[in-house]
Amino acid sequence: MTISKEILDELLKGVDRPEDLLGDAGLMKELKIKLMERMLGAELTAHLGYEEGESAPPSQPNRRNGTSTKVLKGQDGELPVAISRDRDSSFEPELVKKGQTRIDGMDDKIIGLYAAGLTVRDIQAHLLDLYGLRVSPDLISRVTDAVLDEVREWQSRALDRMYPIVLFDALRVKIRDADSRTVKNKAVYVALGVTHDGSREVLGLWIAENEGAKFWLSVMNELKNRGLQDILITVVDGLKGFPEAITAAFPEAMVQTCIVHLVRHSLNFCSWKDRKIVAADLRRIYSAPSTEMAEAELDAFEEKWAGKYASIAPAWRRAWAEVIPFFGFDPAIRKIIYTTNAIESLNRVIRKSIKTRGSFPTDEAATKLIYLAIRKFEKDGRNVREWFAARNQFAIMFGERFDA
Repeated sequence: MTISKEILDELLKGVDRPEDLLGDAGLMKELKIKLMERMLGAELTAHLGYEEGESAPPSQPNRRNGTSTKVLKGQDGELPVAISRDRDSSFEPELVKKGQTRIDGMDDKIIGLYAAGLTVRDIQAHLLDLYGLRVSPDLISRVTDAVLDEVREWQSRALDRMYPIVLFDALRVKIRDADSRTVKNKAVYVALGVTHDGSREVLGLWIAENEGAKFWLSVMNELKNRGLQDILITVVDGLKGFPEAITAAFPEAMVQTCIVHLVRHSLNFCSWKDRKIVAADLRRIYSAPSTEMAEAELDAFEEKWAGKYASIAPAWRRAWAEVIPFFGFDPAIRKIIYTTNAIESLNRVIRKSIKTRGSFPTDEAATKLIYLAIRKFEKDGRNVREWFAARNQFAIMFGERFDA
């Protein structure tokens, strides 16, 4: 639609300064209000079947009943709009629905600010400074609480039948306990799957104060109930009771300890000046071409460092049953499992969102923010690097299970 020059000239009469056009009492805001009121009047005309100022047809008992003012919140601040009414209240406007108080995607803006880690107070200040809007904490909470419905739908959606790799990881988040009113460190567990075509998909998130075999078995059963029938390789970070729960639910799944986390755990015992040397010696273990050579490298490592860092080699030996599957994989698969770029980048996105929060008032508040971070992560949609070579190896190693 093109607006003629004559109409524009007429509209711009008396507009001498930028604020006359764009200010709080400027032409743009007034024009927006008037256009909305005109469209609402046209909607009522269509509903009643006669124009304003005309007599109603005999077959129409309903009549116009003036207007009521509704203050809408939008990018232009507060907009007082006269909403057309009818006598029997059967008019349901489409432009501004009954009960609607926000326009211009204001809900999306609030959710976007919340997803960026801003607190309710920060969001209030931002909307006031940027748009001149005064919004209550209750309104912000209602808008962000709508995300919980999306979370429930997402957490119960159907999954693929098979995932070649599923990585399980945990983050620690401070959440206020509802009973004791004290802030506790709770674990947020995330399952990140790699699909048949190499794309990354977060399968779910769970918040718990304590983990164990019973908790993990409930997680596994939840995944099964959503359609997951087989996992080829699971990568875990020494989570208590997890290997047993995985094999109980998915007997054919290979359980692999996350090498990156094992290395980091080992380096925590080292002085800063020794870290590079110890890391290089550990690399000789996990880069060995076979289990036998890896065991020999572990023996050599222990002989060299047992006197100074006696805890490292035993930690590897305790996890050895979940380490050795790694040596049976082709380098293309090893690289995906070892680098864990996918789970690391997901954790980075989540940590960025929650770092400004000292603590969360409830599990639901933490769930909302973490889910929004996951949604942002999945929108990027990058596939696992060098998946083509890994996929061929999966097809060779797992045969029908991979192609099912």
